[in-house]
Amino acid sequence: MNEQQRTTNRNISSGVIAAVSAAVVAVSGGVAWFTSQTPKTPPTPGNTSQTIKQPEQPLTTQGNEQTANIYWLKPTEKSLELVPQPLKISAAQPQQALENVFKTLLAGPTEGTNSTTIPPETKLLSLKVEDNEVHVNLSSDFTTGGGSSSMVGRVGQVVYTATTLNPNAKVYIEVDGKPLDVLGGEGVEIPQPLTRTSFNENYPL
Repeated sequence: MNEQQRTTNRNISSGVIAAVSAAVVAVSGGVAWFTSQTPKTPPTPGNTSQTIKQPEQPLTTQGNEQTANIYWLKPTEKSLELVPQPLKISAAQPQQALENVFKTLLAGPTEGTNSTTIPPETKLLSLKVEDNEVHVNLSSDFTTGGGSSSMVGRVGQVVYTATTLNPNAKVYIEVDGKPLDVLGGEGVEIPQPLTRTSFNENYPL
């Protein structure tokens, strides 16, 4: 091989190496550019005790509307008769519902055909509902005025109204926080607890 051919071969080899090197650089640059444009995915966290706290939603309670009965007295030819007056109430708990019912009862009847023997000054001091019992605490005005029939009538109003949501409940009547044992000057005995059944058996109107 003469000197001219060797020179030509060296020039070709140098050209090939240069072309390959340029291609490698181009590919590397392309990879670097693509990597820089690709969004990075955050690393997946391992097990951790930290939790994300969600915003707490306010709790809302809506009362259930139900129909309760207030019991008034209606005079008949020979006696008195307990008659119900439906009343729609909205309350979440039975105790709250009965409190609303008793406030209406103690305010007196609005219908002309019904009456009450509960003295108008009587106030509801407290009311408690637990299990199958209803405790009604009234002011001392409840014991004033009227004869035995008046006393029996007002006890019947309290017992029947207190059991409007649960007809089988036991009713405890208190006056100024003390159990009511005897009512009125004629000494009407009030055995505790009272139920609708025991009232009908012991106190015919």
